[in-house]
Amino acid sequence: MVNLSLFDDLAAPVPEGPRPLRPLPVKPGPRLSGAAAQSWQLELAAPDALPPGLATPASPPPAQAILPPALPAPEDTHPAQRAPEDLHPALWRADQLGGGLHVVTASGFAPLDAVLPGGGWPHRVLTELLLPHPGLGELRLLAPALAAVSRSFSSPGAAGSHCVMLFDPPAGLYGSALAQLGLDARHWLVVRGRVPHGRPAAAAARQGPLRQLLPNADVLWALEQALKSGHVGAVLAWLPAPLKADAVRRLQLAAQAHDGPAFVFREIEARHRPSAAPLRLLLQSAGADALQLQVLKRRGPPLLQGLQLALPPVLGGSAQERAQMRQAALAQVQVRRAAFAQALDHRDDDPQAQALTAALAGGAGR
Repeated sequence: MVNLSLFDDLAAPVPEGPRPLRPLPVKPGPRLSGAAAQSWQLELAAPDALPPGLATPASPPPAQAILPPALPAPEDTHPAQRAPEDLHPALWRADQLGGGLHVVTASGFAPLDAVLPGGGWPHRVLTELLLPHPGLGELRLLAPALAAVSRSFSSPGAAGSHCVMLFDPPAGLYGSALAQLGLDARHWLVVRGRVPHGRPAAAAARQGPLRQLLPNADVLWALEQALKSGHVGAVLAWLPAPLKADAVRRLQLAAQAHDGPAFVFREIEARHRPSAAPLRLLLQSAGADALQLQVLKRRGPPLLQGLQLALPPVLGGSAQERAQMRQAALAQVQVRRAAFAQALDHRDDDPQAQALTAALAGGAGR
């Protein structure tokens, strides 16, 4: 026999309409008594529904009375509309000068500060100065910034003593000229390599095979350690030529710990090679007390036009006259050469050009 009690529900007629829901058993919660129960009932009841001093059961609070905590209002400024330097100090727009949030030291020349990112020589980065030869006036260009760095670290409120370090300078320093520029050489430290500038290669080869494999490696090592220490006010280094790109990259990484300007001087041929330095300038002489600058690389749009700066004079009256006479003589030679080249182009057509060519040839020879 089959037990049909399991199929009673199937055999029963299906009622029309939705089936009623069965109430779920509710587990009673903790019971309040005494003053706690009375205060809870008074909070839920309406003020005019309870007689004074009478505690009656109250209904639970309405659902709309329970609200989630208020969320902070979203920012009105979209990240794409914010300035790049607000998102990160290392970001900037390609059509604007970067470095607005970085510390700089004013160069002392208003036209130069106007084209430098941040308005001066930047800190914590390398600044490359490319020269055709030393002695163009590069120290006079950096003199206002070096004097400002020395004053900032020698002030009574400054922490610690910071000096200006020079690595392998091409010549000796003249204290009287430095003092005329407002520089105190007593706070300067000169570091020279084992193979000074101008020393023959044969003399360096006699010191062993290490000097042949790593020329001026001791100066590069000392420069990197000085930048990493963070205890130097300003750094000036005349780097050997040619220098590998990875060596410049190591110096740039070390300069990020140096809270001050760091200048490295390189040969003019390095302009055609890539460099990790964020700021690169090309320096050329424009006279005895003038300098021509061209910004090759900076954090911002390229600068197509160059700058000509008037440097503070350090020569005496007679020395300045000799320098001006030498500059005038060089200008006359250039004019003669240009006229000579122009006469050569037309000497076959004009007899007067032939006579001028002969005269200029004699003058150019002198």
